Amino acid sequence: MPNYYALIPAAGYGARMGNQLPKQYLTLAGHPMIYHATRTFCESPQIKRVFIVLSPQDPEWKKYDWDVFSDKLSVFYCGGETRAESVFNGLNTAAGHFAIESSDWILVHDAARPLLTQHQLSQLIDELADDAIGGLLAVPVADTLKRSGADARILQTESREHLWQAQTPQMFRYAMLLEALNNVPELSITDDASAIEAMGHHPRLVHNKSDNFKITYPQDLALAELIMQQRNQQ
Repeated sequence: MPNYYALIPAAGYGARMGNQLPKQYLTLAGHPMIYHATRTFCESPQIKRVFIVLSPQDPEWKKYDWDVFSDKLSVFYCGGETRAESVFNGLNTAAGHFAIESSDWILVHDAARPLLTQHQLSQLIDELADDAIGGLLAVPVADTLKRSGADARILQTESREHLWQAQTPQMFRYAMLLEALNNVPELSITDDASAIEAMGHHPRLVHNKSDNFKITYPQDLALAELIMQQRNQQ
């Protein structure tokens, strides 16, 4: 039976948040944002180990106590200039420390998606366990889409039929994902599924809820805080 590993690339800065502190360390519900995704994976009985990929110059991680996750957590200071480079470096580093098989599953997740639930994680794993390619959590696009010109005026309205908004985790076999990232020119893609697609494969979309959103702007952090408060009251 294949094992399931989680990899969280967290070497970025997140400049759109307007903070000096890297986005993954902004406080959310009393913890750094990355804590919440890390906790979800570490508490899942389906996940064998969680890999955190940080910048070699990361000054923040060691300021926090991560002992509660120590039996499952490995931290690698091998992050790159891009997300894809960080994932690629993390996969290679992890294989140097653990006996990862080519058929094992890797679940890559954004550190800035702190609202992933155990139910959503289990749903992804269960639906893709027998899939030949793998896939990702996603939600159908609901809003009307407009294409603009350089002057920020509408050029045309785009059809939203069959359009989905990609989320994470994105789950692929170790060997396939490593090969896909290795073949991407300059590791320029923005998600792992794009690398798999470039090989001619068609990852599966697993329908999810919109509450697994990515923290990009300050108002997103406030909304995430509110959602966590509501969950704790249930």
